[in-house]
Parts: sequence; C-alpha cells; structure tokens
Amino acid sequence: MMSALLRIGREPLDPQEMAATLAAQGGSGAVAEDPGRDGAVVVFLGLVRNHNLGRSVRYLEYEAYEPLAVKAFERIAHEIRGRWPGVGLALHHRIGRLDISEASIAIVTRSAHRADAYAANRYAIERVKQIAPIWKREYFDGGDVWIEGATADPDDAQARAEAERVACA
Repeated sequence: MMSALLRIGREPLDPQEMAATLAAQGGSGAVAEDPGRDGAVVVFLGLVRNHNLGRSVRYLEYEAYEPLAVKAFERIAHEIRGRWPGVGLALHHRIGRLDISEASIAIVTRSAHRADAYAANRYAIERVKQIAPIWKREYFDGGDVWIEGATADPDDAQARAEAERVACA
C-alpha cells in the first residue's frame, strides 16, 4: 500500500509537499513530537536530461511493477532507519512519459544533522537504482532503447554495502 511518504505514480513530484508531510508525520520517528529537533532537510531531484551516450534525448517513459516498487521503497526506508536511526525519508518516483527537465524521482531526507541526511539521501537513490522494479525507455533522435533497470537482489549484502560505500564516500 502506498503511503504519503513512499509512492510511485504519474503525478508531478512536489518536494515541498513531501518535506512538509515528512515533518508532520514524524518520518524520522521524532519530528512530530519534537518539531525543533531536526536541523537538516536534503532534497534530491532526478531530472530527465536532453542527452545520453552521445544521443539527443527527446523524452523518457518509465514503467514499473508498482506494488513491488513500493515494497522496495519500504525496504530502503527500513535500511535507512537501521543505518541512520534519526533520519526520515520521503521517496516518490514517477512513471509514464516524462519530458526533458521533468523530475522523475524526488527523495527528501530529514535529520538532526546534515551528514546523516546527505548520506541517507544518496543511499536511497543508489538502492532505488539497484532494487526497485522500475524501467526506463529512452526516446532519442533516430530510435528508442530500454535502459537497464534494477539488477541487484534486495538481499545481496554486497550490493547493499556498495550503496552504503557510495553514499558515505
């Protein structure tokens, strides 16, 4: 079941709404009870760019197995709570056609300290790319191609360690 914090769908992304919902719902476990506790909010937006591999990109289409994608998002949130206990997470991904400069993913993290918020945010995008069943089709001048989607087993400790290494580099 999708929540206000973890969702996939066709609607445009609103990181301000995500940050407000995260604060109101106590996404880090204590925000709602102690509104002054957190000192950092980090927002990441993944945008559709106009080029890739030397090609001029016209637009992208995303497809997903939505119930499993949300389960992957829940797993990522659980992993973040285990590694960075004071961090709250909101993660939304779009599907369908996205034009150049549109946001395909928004990740908002919130914590008492910026280092944890940054690391958890980076970890979230690395894990989405590893384990979420979301596929991207790139349309460019002269054709289209499917871009590789998630390839790691969610239980693969080595993949998880690599995401953490990248996030904490």
